[in-house]
Amino acid sequence: MRKTLLLAAGCCFLLACGGNKPADTTTTATTDTVKPVEQKPTPQSEFADPKFTEIGKKNLQQLSSGDIDGWMSSFADNAKYRWSSGDSLSGKAAIGAYWKDRRTKVIDSITFINDIWLPLKVNKPQKGPDTEGNWLLSWYMVNVKYKNGKKLMFWVHSDMHFDANDKIDNFIQYLDRAPINKALGMH
Repeated sequence: MRKTLLLAAGCCFLLACGGNKPADTTTTATTDTVKPVEQKPTPQSEFADPKFTEIGKKNLQQLSSGDIDGWMSSFADNAKYRWSSGDSLSGKAAIGAYWKDRRTKVIDSITFINDIWLPLKVNKPQKGPDTEGNWLLSWYMVNVKYKNGKKLMFWVHSDMHFDANDKIDNFIQYLDRAPINKALGMH
């Protein structure tokens, strides 16, 4: 009897443990369809590649050191340089000639401090004259000493648009030219 009880207990134990068989790994067909992932709309603008910031920083170093040819290497042949006053230059050659003359005959030294950079990619122009593509917006303090001995400090905001070859094709500079003209004796 004792053997029968042990055998019965063993069978119960085996049956109880036998419920731990591996889970069924087969899949069953479903009638649900896969929902497509919703595409987010393209934003009006977004951060651009940081390489444009590096181009801008290098440009200020070159302008400060008087390396106008190096500075001009980042411009497209058809570039436009505009000031907030409405003055402008068209073409890489005209821009280069202006700044070479300015750096050698008018400006004794120039440095830039407290610079801020924002590379921006415009995907969809808004209502104004903005152009899609890569822009670099910058703000910086200018310390300049003119050949006549006058010194000025002032803030400048610049917007640079880059063409498909990462060359500046549009440079817009916002500054108050009245103090500059006064320092240079131009009223």
